[in-house]
Amino acid sequence: MIMNAMRTRLAVATASALLFAGVPAAYATLTDAGTRPTAATVPATLTAPTVRGAAYVETRLFFGTERPDGGPAVTDGQFMDFVDRQVTPAFPDGLTVQDGRGQWRDRNGVIERERSYELILLYPVGRAKAADPGIEGIRDAYEKEFGQEAVARLDEPTRADF
Repeated sequence: MIMNAMRTRLAVATASALLFAGVPAAYATLTDAGTRPTAATVPATLTAPTVRGAAYVETRLFFGTERPDGGPAVTDGQFMDFVDRQVTPAFPDGLTVQDGRGQWRDRNGVIERERSYELILLYPVGRAKAADPGIEGIRDAYEKEFGQEAVARLDEPTRADF
């Protein structure tokens, strides 16, 4: 048993030494003698992808449909009417709505599972400060209109090209 462990360790050590000895040789083949690699000498498969688009913010809002007071769930028609009245005027350049299934722990500690909507907004970074009150207004309006405890918000920097 001890001999097998020693043989395994010796084999791993030998393989590691051979691997590390080969790395400088492989690296050297990527460049001309004595030069550092450049974009022209590194194969295309190893270069970074082209970055496209301008700096944008992606805001995602998550809307639940179950009402905490036990009333009827928000319907597709009601939600799309809300989008038409509250979201489109504030973000006329475009948006995306996706259906979802979600869960969260409400203020009473109960895990609620519900049909939900994800609203995705993209806007230039330079408009982020101006967009914020409109986004908060959408969240507030939905909470009030449909008796919701919260509308989750997620903001991420991204790049967009249209």
